[in-house]
Amino acid sequence: MVEQHKKALEKQLWNIANTLRGNMSADEFRDYILGFIFYKYLSERMDLYADDLLKEDGIKFDAIDENTDEGKEYLEAIKEETIDHLGYFLKPNELFHVLAQKGENGEFILEDLSEVLNHIEQSTMGTAAEDDFNGLFDDLDLTSNKLGKTENAKNELISKVLTHLDDIDFLHHETDIDVLGDAYEYLIGQFASGAGKKAGEFYTPPMVSTLLAKLVTQGKDKLKSVYDPTCGSGSLLLKVSKEIKRKGGEVGGYFGQESNPSTYNLARMNMILHGVHYRNFDIQQDDTLEQPHHVEKRFEAVVANPPFSADWSASAGFLTDERFQDYGKLAPKGKADFAFVQHMIHQLDENGTMAVVLPHGILFRGAAEGHIRKHLIKDKNCIDAVIGLPANVFYGTPIPTCILLLKKNRTRDDIFFIDASRYYTRGMSQNHIEKEDINRVLDALLKREFIDKFSYVAKKEEVANKNEFNLNIPRYVDTFIEEEMVDLKNVTDLAIKLDEKEKSIDKRLKEFSLELGVRFPFGGSNGK
Repeated sequence: MVEQHKKALEKQLWNIANTLRGNMSADEFRDYILGFIFYKYLSERMDLYADDLLKEDGIKFDAIDENTDEGKEYLEAIKEETIDHLGYFLKPNELFHVLAQKGENGEFILEDLSEVLNHIEQSTMGTAAEDDFNGLFDDLDLTSNKLGKTENAKNELISKVLTHLDDIDFLHHETDIDVLGDAYEYLIGQFASGAGKKAGEFYTPPMVSTLLAKLVTQGKDKLKSVYDPTCGSGSLLLKVSKEIKRKGGEVGGYFGQESNPSTYNLARMNMILHGVHYRNFDIQQDDTLEQPHHVEKRFEAVVANPPFSADWSASAGFLTDERFQDYGKLAPKGKADFAFVQHMIHQLDENGTMAVVLPHGILFRGAAEGHIRKHLIKDKNCIDAVIGLPANVFYGTPIPTCILLLKKNRTRDDIFFIDASRYYTRGMSQNHIEKEDINRVLDALLKREFIDKFSYVAKKEEVANKNEFNLNIPRYVDTFIEEEMVDLKNVTDLAIKLDEKEKSIDKRLKEFSLELGVRFPFGGSNGK
């Protein structure tokens, strides 16, 4: 029943988004529809929590008269409780269904809506929730001409969106927090699929996220913390959470950093919509390499899908930065891939596990990158596995990628190679990794043994001496697929038989034409 409810909700929300965006692209409409869904969610949580507080008094929250002294006393007491529990506060006249009803009645609601969204943020000022709600609705520009050429046209569109969303009961029963969170994640994915190259900035395909989450949670049923230095919409952090909850455990804290302001807002909304309490997550907005916010912390699980071969300053000053100083060289200015790896290793706890998606080039490129790779293998001994993924599984890029699995304080003296590049399902514009493909990788990693054309255990001596620290997967896993040998004698015999058959047909046609008194005007296959 829960699965059916989730699917129905996903379809309903996407239909609303698709129908009402008009001439606006799906990518442009994303922030509006997701922002309004978040506002509705906050409103319903506020309404339900306040009703529960007022149960003994026999009063409904939305029935309180804010203009009376008694009403003001009630609201003041409720606000104090709500700020502590939920992190924000809404007055009865600011609830979603109140504004939606006004819009449906033809009233002009844009100014009221703008004020309400500002008030949500203002209600958290000076509280523990301030950082998590600050600027959360900045991307909902209700004055934008994208919404309509006139104020009335904008008002009409927004009123329609609110009215359609108002018809959906988000928090009907206890399981709906997961249902709504998954539906929200589904919407983000739908917008990503139409966003082209931009999609990679805010969303990791679900099955890749699942694989990364399973890699860092193998053998664990709880985590003290999980960190993503390029967290996008937060999908990877939430996938790790889902894996732990599936085992009956909990994640102690969620940490992330995102440079894009819009995506940073999306990540915080996504956290709250998935029921992560504002005290349990810390998402910051800044360039992780240039301005790291969690550099003093260490995390039990680290996951990331950084932008491939991104630019960074590679300033000489970073040679004394504790994240990079042990290596003696910095990642190239135009290829920050290893800079992200170094940053993540620094943040990883002593008993932690790290999984990061990277372009294949990091496995074999030389110069500074070769130097860093050698240090990771020889001196730190932290690379545990290299997993080759299929091409065209990421939004906006067709290139093949790999996953590096890293651990601190390893006692192993080997690296496990997996070539999973042939295991996928072809899609219209993007290939997909299926559940059985993920299980194939996890099973191989657990057994850590040779499988022809798929996996190989390489001793460090082999990596160092025979391959000079080159980790390119074909050096270790034989990826060549032999074509089926064809028996040339059988081919010759078949050609003779076909030739004889054609001659027989030609002969019959000539005989038939003579019987009819018609000249046979054409030759056979040999021109005879």
